[in-house]
Amino acid sequence: MTIRVTHTHGEHVTVTTADGTEILRYVYRPDPDPFESRKPYAHPVRTLAGRTVTGYRPNDHRWHKGLQMTASHLSGQNFWGGNSYLPGRGYQRLPERVGSMRHDGFSAFTADDDRLTLTEDLTWITRGGEEWAREERDLAVHSVDAEAGAWALDWSIHLTNVRGEPLAFGSPTTAGREMAGYTGLQWRGPRDFTGGSVLTPEPSATGDPMGSRGPWLAFTAEHDETDGHSTLVFAHAPENLDDRTAVHASHWFVRSEPIPTVAFSWAFFEEFELAPGESFAYRYRIVVADGAWDRDRIAAHLESLPW
Repeated sequence: MTIRVTHTHGEHVTVTTADGTEILRYVYRPDPDPFESRKPYAHPVRTLAGRTVTGYRPNDHRWHKGLQMTASHLSGQNFWGGNSYLPGRGYQRLPERVGSMRHDGFSAFTADDDRLTLTEDLTWITRGGEEWAREERDLAVHSVDAEAGAWALDWSIHLTNVRGEPLAFGSPTTAGREMAGYTGLQWRGPRDFTGGSVLTPEPSATGDPMGSRGPWLAFTAEHDETDGHSTLVFAHAPENLDDRTAVHASHWFVRSEPIPTVAFSWAFFEEFELAPGESFAYRYRIVVADGAWDRDRIAAHLESLPW
């Protein structure tokens, strides 16, 4: 299926299918409230049938915005947004800890009939104005398949420490909150995804994949207003799960209740450090599909999309 790409300079990039459905809006002009950790995000994200599968500024967490790169605990700064979790004190409103990600430009941008690829340059900045990290972010929209009822978004990060001292990546769990290891690339679902179903390649013994590891995880829910389900599949590139190449082990942060959210957590249970001048990289894939997909269909579709 062909796509049309529109770039509103200084604002956002949109991808629309041939039938006029906007399936992705990537907003790089950040929202104005610094407490929400100003940074680019993808919203709305839609299926080929036009069903919205991202939430934006929900009343329970105003800093949750579609699909966004985050770092909830980074050497005392919060690049997630909102309240910061402190050991022994719980969540506190500490605006001085909330950093931002500055869009510095696109160093590559290619729009073809069936694929968008872009490279975005960003700088991670503390609330005090210190530049701590440089990020090279690659996004690709591809495999827009009307017959399968699905399309894919690849999102990769290459992050370099420019602070001059180590950067320590953690999460609320590394700070003492049990099973709350959220950080990294995060998706927030719309309100009607609350109570949705979560699938992994193998059924969990406990039924709860929170904190587990695996090559992919899927979230399926039935929409309000329109009749039908949608499925999102969150997949790791193979090197993400290779202890020889990954900077740190990744685990799933996933909730269906009380809010629908998934994060590729790179520091769920333990912190890791990035030395000055050093870099790390991860690659992720999100498949956006109409319908309630089962394990076999998910596995077969992922197999058809080589890295």
